[in-house]
Amino acid sequence: MICLLRIHSQSITGIRSAWRAGAKVEGPSFAPTGSKAYICAQICRAKPVVFIENRKNIMADIFERLVKNYGPLGQHRERAHGYFAFPKLEGPIGPHMKFRGKEMIVWSLNNYLGLANHPEIRKVDAEATEQFGLAYPMGARMMSGNSNYHEQLEKELAEFEHKEDAILLNFGYQGIMSAIDALCGRHDVVVYDAESHACIIDGLRLHPGHRYVFKHNDVDDCEKQLQRATQLIEKQKAGGILVITEGVFGMAGDQGRLKEICDLKQKYEFRLLVDDAHGFGTLGETGAGAGEAQGCQDDIDLYFSTFAKSMASIGAFLAGPRTIIDYIRYNIRSQIFAKSLPMPLVIGNLKRLDMLRTMPELKAKLWENATKLQEGLKARGFDIGKTDSVVTPVYMKGGVEEATAMVMDLRENYGIFCSIVVYPVIPKGHIIYRLIPTASHSDEDIERTLQAFSETKQKLDAGAYKVEAIPDMAEKA
Repeated sequence: MICLLRIHSQSITGIRSAWRAGAKVEGPSFAPTGSKAYICAQICRAKPVVFIENRKNIMADIFERLVKNYGPLGQHRERAHGYFAFPKLEGPIGPHMKFRGKEMIVWSLNNYLGLANHPEIRKVDAEATEQFGLAYPMGARMMSGNSNYHEQLEKELAEFEHKEDAILLNFGYQGIMSAIDALCGRHDVVVYDAESHACIIDGLRLHPGHRYVFKHNDVDDCEKQLQRATQLIEKQKAGGILVITEGVFGMAGDQGRLKEICDLKQKYEFRLLVDDAHGFGTLGETGAGAGEAQGCQDDIDLYFSTFAKSMASIGAFLAGPRTIIDYIRYNIRSQIFAKSLPMPLVIGNLKRLDMLRTMPELKAKLWENATKLQEGLKARGFDIGKTDSVVTPVYMKGGVEEATAMVMDLRENYGIFCSIVVYPVIPKGHIIYRLIPTASHSDEDIERTLQAFSETKQKLDAGAYKVEAIPDMAEKA
């Protein structure tokens, strides 16, 4: 590939740099090509010089590189899209929905309390949309997109979580990434759990300072990393420590060991940020989350959760000391430079929070269903790991091909829709079926699912799902 670069400057520095880099120099006389005398002659005549690059072009085309390798999941896209990946569930959100025209019992929605299609919720959402539309308020909150409703929701969230203040975030993933960026400078050290959610990992990629990871839920290793962090800060004579963990780990369902980590504050100086996306609304006496359940909510410095799980909505929040929330409010880039959360979502979330607080029977029903499902799986010999939340993983052995064949059987012949987790999210040779019970599921739903899992597990163990490639179930154009 030949690249032409025309220089319209008389600066000998730029011409000399290009010539030394290996460019062939040519001009109107074409002689003596590439010589220093020729270069100087061109400069003296103040004429443009053309460099013709004759070295091997080593620059890769970004798009060409991407299409050569779609990644461990994307490599299956032509057979999986629309079925195993990016499926389309249709009908009102609930435990029964349609997939490719067939009714399914759905275990893949984080609609924990069943609020997504609750008639009171639908009514408030519709009325708020009718009154305000989806555009209001326009602009970022700092500039023109604030409202009394936004501030009311922040106030009620802070009170619910026993914190001084709270800030609304447009999205959970985006919000916690940006919060980490706002909180931590180059001298600060972050200590975090090895199985932290991808949004936390991506937030740490923005962090210019050191970060130390501790083994999942291993408090002893957390202490070792705190010791390392403390030594580094003492050496550099600047910075502080932020520990990040989760209230409930969404893949395995085990609660973070918040109480034990909080107890480490007696020996080490650090602040604690907890992502409680799956604990908010499902754990604790009032539903305030894992911190309330473990009796350490006051020792959690910053409490984060999303509205996308128990509230069945969009948005998120961060709660903590008023001074720190105020600092974040004026420094979190993802909110300062983004449009405000639309009014129907804010008003809808106020209604959802009210129902979460005043209708404890929703959480009670959720746990009743989760307990029946988990106990039923264990009684049938299934491994559900160490979950102590409503998240219900089912661990099995097999490859990606076997997992997809089993999922297809569950959907096509048993009417059960659940999500699978395979390599590269987990090690090769392992399968996780991740079931999400809700307050809306019935005893019949649970019994049918348990029976389906028993039968398909027998087929898996007998090798009935061994195939060379994942079934081709992609949507056809």
